Amino acid sequence: MLDIFTELASWLAYELLGLDPASKLGTSIHFFIEDTTKILFLLVVMIYVIALLRASMNLERVRSYIQQKHRLVGYFFGSGFGAITPFCSCSSIPLFLGFTSAGIPLGITMAFLFTSPIINEVAVIMLWSLLGWEFTLAYIVIGMAVGILGGMILDALKGERWLKDFAAKAYQRAALEPQNHKHDIEVPEAPKMTMAERHQFAKDELNEIVGRIWKWVLIGVGLGAALHGFMPDGWFAENLGSGQWWSVPAAVFAGLPLYSNATAVIPVMESLIIKGLPVGTTMAFCMSTVAASFPEFIMLKQVMTFRLLGLVFIILLANFMMVGWLVNAISPWLFSGF
Repeated sequence: MLDIFTELASWLAYELLGLDPASKLGTSIHFFIEDTTKILFLLVVMIYVIALLRASMNLERVRSYIQQKHRLVGYFFGSGFGAITPFCSCSSIPLFLGFTSAGIPLGITMAFLFTSPIINEVAVIMLWSLLGWEFTLAYIVIGMAVGILGGMILDALKGERWLKDFAAKAYQRAALEPQNHKHDIEVPEAPKMTMAERHQFAKDELNEIVGRIWKWVLIGVGLGAALHGFMPDGWFAENLGSGQWWSVPAAVFAGLPLYSNATAVIPVMESLIIKGLPVGTTMAFCMSTVAASFPEFIMLKQVMTFRLLGLVFIILLANFMMVGWLVNAISPWLFSGF
């Protein structure tokens, strides 16, 4: 079915516009049309379907469920909840504050915050459409592992000691409630919705999400198309793809000031891989761009001391570098098609 987008792009770029298929401009325009139409079509269909399923989700019940589970289970659920919520790093923070105020361990809360910007349904749809299910599955597993490992480290170091006073008091007040009292808390049921109400919810969410991200799709695909058409073949492979150990840290630090969301960065990821940048180096760059942004840390400064912010920053960078080195080491077997 997806071949129809390739045929549409070829007709528009080469027949209607009369561009030369062998030219850099023709290649770039073809890439832009094909990826844009394919991504937007899949986004509209999948976001609507996912919103229908999520229409009656009760966030308070999810939060209560995570709070009452064993710590290891909590890390998994915190990271998993981050993966299925359509938030960027900055919009995840209000929910993070609610989790902290509810007394949920900081590690579980941070597992959510680390994972949420890296993985969401938009990123998954785009990865699947551009790079295939194998890469998408690996990205999901690695993104959740980054969140879980980061949360475990923060809990092991008792990172809640370095919350700001008002946040620490709210956390301690909730965490010190008698355990049996916690289990007695009644969480209101999500209101039952008719099919018409579910449809309206899904329609509203579709309009809100697509209205927010369409420009990022165009920007991301535009950058990817420019790289795809105009960057000399082999440049990345020659300069950053020969196994140099420093290429992964360089990619991570290069991504820090380039704040973006997964929607905009994934088409760039596709072009970088096609041009020869190793998969692990590309993944480390993109994770750094979407999950370690300066705007996120400015917002987190409201509830974290500089010591905790520095610790979170170091954990993220270390995790991204380990991801890059590990994926580069195993990519010949894991991603033989790239």
